[in-house]
Amino acid sequence: MSLKTTLTPGMYHGFNKQPPFFEGWYYKLVSADESHKVAVIPGVILGKDAHAFVQVLNGTDGTTAYHTFAFQQFQADPSRFALQIDKNHFDGSRLLLDIERPEGQIQGEIQLGPLNPWPVTLVSPGIMGWYAWVPRMECYHGVLSFDHSLQGTLTLNGKMMNFDGGRGYIEKDWGQAFPSAWVWFQSNHFGGTPACITASVAIIPWMGSAFRGFIVGLWINGKLYRFATYSGARIRSLQIFDTHVDWVLQSNRYRLHLTARRVEGGLLRGPTRMDMGQRVLETLNATVQVRLENLQGGLIFEGIGAHTGLEVMGDLPRLLAE
Repeated sequence: MSLKTTLTPGMYHGFNKQPPFFEGWYYKLVSADESHKVAVIPGVILGKDAHAFVQVLNGTDGTTAYHTFAFQQFQADPSRFALQIDKNHFDGSRLLLDIERPEGQIQGEIQLGPLNPWPVTLVSPGIMGWYAWVPRMECYHGVLSFDHSLQGTLTLNGKMMNFDGGRGYIEKDWGQAFPSAWVWFQSNHFGGTPACITASVAIIPWMGSAFRGFIVGLWINGKLYRFATYSGARIRSLQIFDTHVDWVLQSNRYRLHLTARRVEGGLLRGPTRMDMGQRVLETLNATVQVRLENLQGGLIFEGIGAHTGLEVMGDLPRLLAE
């Protein structure tokens, strides 16, 4: 862990790391007419089968592809957020994809408008807060852009998709492995309102024990409302049903009620301490109802987020019991 990488969450954190280690960047793309939605996830895994990869989720039909590359085909800029995997380039201004294989094809270039990242300060470098400074955590998280514009086209398995005027979102994870249980969801499609919800709750190993940690950011017209373990916010209730997730949080000033509707999705691969063998079910077709209230009375925001990314995974009884 270095000062530079901690204060620049988008950068590659794996220089000089030993296994177990993984790092992945998550680009979500939704076209202007909302008929196309794709998640592109470049990354690396260090372990018994060290390699680079590019995962692709077609959010419309749930089909996925996992493209592997030799680890030597992965290159990262040591001073900024920029990486290359074979002929594929990823940074904060564009995606350039050129993959044509039996397991799938994706080609094209998407230009990204100005990013809107979770604010980074020395005391609280991004979404992790002061936890970002804690060494050897199981999994770190970063939000590189709540919402930005898209320009360009992709061809996915022979189908051309135009993303001119579309909306994008970028986050990332790195560390040793994914948690033993978690819920995650995200949407930046709230009708005409520039807004984004990103929310996660997970089992966090800590000094020989574990606790239920959570991080939620509601970004509305450039203003960020934070609810996190490290900020003193509390979970008032968390319920997981076959059809939906219902979650109520409260800070010293606000109450946030979230209801995410569960639908079928596609299978992605996630990191364990050994390999990318974990199967992760993700959809881009969920919805999330968001209601933010001032504790002194008064509604601040209410809306339904479309094209919601949603994962509900792992030892859920333990997650609910913590």
